[in-house]
Amino acid sequence: MSAEASHMPAVPDAAVGLRADARQNRDRIVEVARELFADRGLDVPMAAIARHAQVGIATLYRRFPTKESLVTEVFADQFEACVSVVDDALADPDSWRGFCAAIEKVCTMQAVDRGFSAAFVAAFPDAVDIEQVRDRAIQGFAELTRRAKAIGRLRADFAQDDLALLLMANGGVITESPEAALAASRRLVAYLLSAFRAEQAEPLPPPAPLNLRDVLN
Repeated sequence: MSAEASHMPAVPDAAVGLRADARQNRDRIVEVARELFADRGLDVPMAAIARHAQVGIATLYRRFPTKESLVTEVFADQFEACVSVVDDALADPDSWRGFCAAIEKVCTMQAVDRGFSAAFVAAFPDAVDIEQVRDRAIQGFAELTRRAKAIGRLRADFAQDDLALLLMANGGVITESPEAALAASRRLVAYLLSAFRAEQAEPLPPPAPLNLRDVLN
């Protein structure tokens, strides 16, 4: 496999075998649905999603026969994107840069999510088995942490629980507009990454007993 091919994004199973125009419709529907669900909640009518995606309602229902099937696809895409961020960071030869990039990108995704993931899990608790994907992301974060410490860039007392603390703090950045939330998230993450540096690190209180699995849902 060529280097270029190895970096091509994976096509979701639901899109395999679709004609190019049909795949474009599918991807546009999912992207629009993600934005509307994040902004307005899961009660957005299917007709509104079709209108914003500029497809006919028949096209929407042909791709996604039920509201649950569309919501589930949006969630699966979003969680896979999170894992891809971690995988890309692990592939970076600069361990500290990879660690920072993963934190920044995941927090950006969380800032614009505006509660969609939590709403999905609450509404459809049995729709998707997320344990395997979530464990992969957590293991990737653990390896990023280990590597960043090994080169002396990440403070030695940084704990896995601190990732949960960071995501909890970032999740609290809720404002009236997505733009303001994103700006606040970027500012917060920049502050925290600066504090994570090993250089001139001051002693901290013990880590809080948090579970990253409870945050990545």
